[in-house]
Formats: sequence, C-alpha cells, structure tokens
Amino acid sequence: MSARENAGIRHRHGGLTPAVIALAATTGVLIWLLIGAPGGLYVGFAGGPIAMGAAVVACHRIVSAVTAGPIRAFWGQLRYAAVALFVAAVVSLLRANNNTGLSPFVGLPMLVGITILIVAFIRLPFGERTALGWVRALLDGATVAVASTLIFWYVVLDLAPRGTSLVARVAAAVIGVSGVLLLVVIGKAAAAPDSAVRPAALRVLTVAPLVDVAGSTLLIAGADWGRLALSVLALPLVGVSLACAACLQCRALDAPADRPSGTAGRSLFNLLPFVAVTATAVLVISVSAQDMTSRQRTVIIGAVLIAGFVVARQLLSLRENTLALRGIRKQQAELERLALSDTLTGMPNRTRFAVALGERIVAQQPATALLIDVDDFKMINDTLGPAAGDQLLYQVSRRLREHCRPGELAARLGGDEFAVLLPVDDPAEAEAAAARLLAGIGQPFHVGDQQLLLHASAGIAIADTGETADEVQRNADIAMYAAKEAGKASWVRFEPQMRQDMVHHARLAGELHDAILRGELRLVYQPVFDLHTGLLSGAEALVRWQHPERGFVSPADFIPVAERSGLIVPLGAWVLREACTQLSRWRAEYGAGAVEAINVNVAVRQLREAGFVDEVAAVLSDTGLTSQNLILEVTESSVVDGWQVRETLQALHEMGVKLALDDFGTGQSSLSLLRAFPVDVLKLDKSFVDGIAEGADRGRLAVAAAVAQLAEYLQLKVVAEGIENAEQHRRLREMGYRYGQGYFMAKPLPAEECGQLMAAPVQVA
Repeated sequence: MSARENAGIRHRHGGLTPAVIALAATTGVLIWLLIGAPGGLYVGFAGGPIAMGAAVVACHRIVSAVTAGPIRAFWGQLRYAAVALFVAAVVSLLRANNNTGLSPFVGLPMLVGITILIVAFIRLPFGERTALGWVRALLDGATVAVASTLIFWYVVLDLAPRGTSLVARVAAAVIGVSGVLLLVVIGKAAAAPDSAVRPAALRVLTVAPLVDVAGSTLLIAGADWGRLALSVLALPLVGVSLACAACLQCRALDAPADRPSGTAGRSLFNLLPFVAVTATAVLVISVSAQDMTSRQRTVIIGAVLIAGFVVARQLLSLRENTLALRGIRKQQAELERLALSDTLTGMPNRTRFAVALGERIVAQQPATALLIDVDDFKMINDTLGPAAGDQLLYQVSRRLREHCRPGELAARLGGDEFAVLLPVDDPAEAEAAAARLLAGIGQPFHVGDQQLLLHASAGIAIADTGETADEVQRNADIAMYAAKEAGKASWVRFEPQMRQDMVHHARLAGELHDAILRGELRLVYQPVFDLHTGLLSGAEALVRWQHPERGFVSPADFIPVAERSGLIVPLGAWVLREACTQLSRWRAEYGAGAVEAINVNVAVRQLREAGFVDEVAAVLSDTGLTSQNLILEVTESSVVDGWQVRETLQALHEMGVKLALDDFGTGQSSLSLLRAFPVDVLKLDKSFVDGIAEGADRGRLAVAAAVAQLAEYLQLKVVAEGIENAEQHRRLREMGYRYGQGYFMAKPLPAEECGQLMAAPVQVA
C-alpha cells in the first residue's frame, strides 16, 4: 500500500468478530443439514441473514476506518451489495421452501447485489485504462456471458423437472450468468499488479461467484437434497467470504500491504474466454448431431474446428505473452534492486532506507534513524587515494552489517555517510545500539598493507507521532552535526531544541550574507606587545558585527554559522582586504611607527579554495604591501585537513607570507606539525596562560615553559595569548616569552585608537 493510499486512514484493529459470526452461522447451517434438518426449513434459512448481517458490519467497519481513497469507495460499494444480499436472505427466510428455480422476489435483490459487486470490481484499476483496453475487457465479458447463457439455456434449463415455473428457471439462470461475469471481473482485479485493495482479500471474494454459479445450477437441475443444501448455504457462504475479505483488508490497514508477486498463476483467469468458446463448441456439436443433416453437420463441425484452431493459436500467443511478461517482471525486479542498492557496497541506498523508514512510520511501528558519518574521511581519501578510500568504505559497510542485529537495516546514504534503521523507540536501546555500532567501526581496518583506525559520529532520531521519514532523517542529520561539533567519535540524540538552533543558524546565515553586502561588518585590532620593552609589535584583525536590530552579535555566534554555511569564504576575503587596506593607511600615516605586519585569521574552508594564493597576492598588490607585511593565522586542525591545504600553505610560505599556528598546544599533533608545517609564529593558547601566575596548575606551567624553550631552539617567534593580569605578564616574561596580547595590555581597538598607539607608543609595565 503506497503512502498516498495510506493517507486518510484512521488505524484500528479488528474485523475478526464479524468473520467469526458469519463462519459460526454457516457452520450451524451445515450441521443442521447433516443431522437431518430438524426444526423445519426456517432454521436452515436463518443462517443467511445472520452471515450477511455480519458481512454488512464488516464492510462498514472498513468504510469507517478509511476517510478517503479507492479503498473506502470499493468497500463502500461492497457494503451496499451486502445490504442487497441481506435483503435477499431475509426474503428467502420468509419464503423458506425447497422449490426448483429461484423466486423473482429473492432473485431481484440478489441481482442488484451482484450488479453492485460487478461495478465495484470494474472501478478497481486493472489492465489498460485505454479505449483498446476497455474493448478487450468488454469482448472477454461478452464471450463468457454468451457462452454461459447458451449453456444454461440449452443444458441446465432442460434438466429442470417438469412443472417448474419458467420465471423461476430464468431467474436462476440470470443469477448464474451474472455469477460467471462476476468471477471474470474479480479474476482480472485480483491479477492487477497495482490493485489498491489487498490481493488476498480479492481472492477470498472469488468464493461468492463460485457459490452463485453452483447454487443457480443446482436450483434448476439439482436433486432435492443438493438443491436444499445450496439454498440454505449459498448466502451464508457469500457472507463468510465478504466478512473474511473485510478482515484481511482491515489488517492491511495496520501493516504494509502485500506487494503483488506477479506470478504466472494469475493468468489462469485469462483462460475463461477460451474455456467459454470451447464449451460453446461442444454444445454446438451436440445440438447439431440431433437436428441437422450430414452436410449441415459437416459445415458446423468444420466451423467448430476452425474455432478450435483459433483458440489453440490464441493459447500459444497467451503462453508467449506470459513468458514475455515474466521476463519483463524479472527485469523490472532487477531494475528496482539496482535503483534501491548502493553500487559500491551492495547495501540499501538512501531511497531504500527512506522507504523502509516510511513504511514503519506509516504502520505505527517503532522506528529510529541512526545517521553515521566517518570522521575526517576526506583527509584519509586525499592521503591514500580514491581507490583505497572506496575499499575502506566497503569494509565499513561490512563492519556495520556484522554489528547489526536482526531487524536492523544498514544503508549507505552516499559518500562516507551511512544509516541504520533501528526497530526501537526507547532512547536507552537506541543509544546502546549507537554505542555498539560506533565501537564496531572503531576497530582497526586493513587497507592493503596499512592498518587504519577510524572513528565516526552518529546522530540518533526517534520517530515521533506525526513525523515523516524525511523529518526523522533530517533530525538525525542535525544530531549528527551536533556530535561532530562536540568533538567527533561520539553520538548525540536529537532534541527539539536542536531544530530551533538550526533554524536560528539558517536565519543568521541569511542575515550575515546581507550584512557582508550592506557593510554592517567592521574590524577591530588586538594589539600585540613586546613583553620586554612594552612597545607595540603588531596587531591581529578581528571581525565584529553590529546588527541593525539585534545589536552586537558575538563572533562566537556568527563565525560557526559562517563556517557551516560557506559564508566564511567571502567573509574571510573581506577581512583580508580590509585589514591589508588598514595597514597600508597606517604605514602611510605613521611611517616607521606603524606595525610591520598585520595578523589575519584564515579558515580551513578558505585554504581549500583553489585560487586563495592568487587572492592573497592580488590583495597585497592592490594595497601596496609586500608578503612580509602579512601574517596568516591558522589552527592545527586546518594544517592536517589534507594535501590541498598543505599545498596552499607551502605556496604561501614560498611567497614570503608568514604563517602563525594559532591556539598552539590544544591539538593532538602539535610537535609533529612543527616539522611538516612551514611555521613562523607560535601562539600559545589562552588555556595555558590561565592560572600559571599562581603556579597552582603545574601541568599548564610546564607546557608554557616547554613551548617557550622549543620556540627558542627552533628560532620561531612565540606569542602568548589571553594575558589578563600583571602576574601572568611577569611570569611569561620570566619564562622567555617575548610577545603577548591580552586585555591586561589592551582590548581589541578600533582602527583609530590602535593607530594612536603607533603615533605615541606607550610602554606596558
């Protein structure tokens, strides 16, 4: 059942009670027959109204459970048909008899009910909804109708006992022919691959026309006991078929519907027209043998043989079509498999994962989406190459499969992003599954002759009432990014506040984009002092945003938004040009008193840009500066980002631009970076400066002292960040730090105030 067909369904369990009642009534009638029909005919005919009443209730339940769509329309019509047959059952009870034929008072409501059933099945989608398709269906129906009419007229009616009313015989024959037509229509609807109604329910409903045809035949030509048996059992059996079919459909409302398998057995319904032609041919031969001359019989037999040859030819064509259709369906199944599978890993892809998640949500079954992203995979892929990267992704997919438990579905969404569908809705179980899967990925991988250790971040989103599959996946994606920001190699469970934060970030990104264009940003400059002389040595450019409505927006708020949205590239370009332009103004105004170089922070996203080196060269040329007048500050995480960043940094170093390693000491590979990275300046992170004055934290004190000695041995310029009091200033100077910056000496200043320090140098004690 598709999502569209499920729309408008008010899920409810049930539907079994009416089926049990109808089956009990039918069983009671059968027992009544077997023990000799005690109590008179009224007892036997009482089962019909009970079973048909239960069928009416069963159909009504489905109509009440479904608010719209083809399912409601179909079962609504079946409800009206059941009402008409219920009326026929009541009339049969009132007229309880075992007469040959069928009373028009009973036959009329029966005919109405069968007609409604035929219309209901015709309105279901089957075959081609084109003019040619309708003509083909009408020809099949006409063939079966004519053949069954001839059989009833020339065979069945002739077997009726003498004295049987012609009206009763004709009424029974009409009901029998209608039953044959109903069987054809039900067969075509059941064989349709896109039927909205559950196919199992349609197959159960074929009991109704079969009972109709058998009952009509026995009512005309049957013996007393057989005629009585069908008289009292026909309508109860029809009621059972309707109630059981409704029960199957009712269960389908609370679970994904069975997908049609497209088996060849369903083509047996297409043989009914050929069976009808064959039966008619036999009938013609039997009639001609009695009433015609030998020459006439020869012509008739020849015509029948020609018809037989045509039928045989059509049967061969039908077999060829069946084989062709089977091949097409096999190809279709293969195409569906390819469309729903990832070509590299063979896992279900994003589409298959979304379908499975959506099916569980529609069925109101527990569902949790676990989104997993391999940390720093780009660096690994750039280092080892795409082929090794693909091999690693394949091993990750196998690892996920191995650690998934029964009922869990692992999928690859694309790139280094995977997902697992968990059949749970308990937060503790979901978090335990995330820990289990991340631990599995955390085991070493072997690629060629190398052993690699990977980590991954995961976002957990538990499907809530009213959410769609897309919303659940989006929630998991938000949680996964939160795990990345929290330090990677961990999992985070989605909370509604995260979505609000994401919306806030998106809105802030849009406003930041406009702010760059409207010139709402400005630069302030954090002076860098010589700790021994107290003179101004340099300045670090820092961006500030004065929002027209929000007021001052902290860089801690909008810089992460800029990095996530990609606005850090145009923002960084503006900061670079504005800072260099300001240094050019200072040098023109203060001459030798101006600082020699300006410090500008650069994000890793800028370093990945292919034209960044050319951009720096153009800015220096446009502002009249040289490469010695610019210091670019990068973080340790930027340096280890990949080969492209390393090549960019090497090109800048060869150009003569000085490079500073910011927040030094906070990364995991600080010392090894000093060998691979063309660094000119080390900036000791503020976390090592805090508390060293009192000497309470011997660890931070030791690191700060070691960095100073290391910089001296490597002949690097070292700057201490975040100096906030005189004691820190004194201790750092004693350790050998030459340069420093912090609020103790000067806060970030506007360009004019920073220029005043250059005009009249002030020593800091």
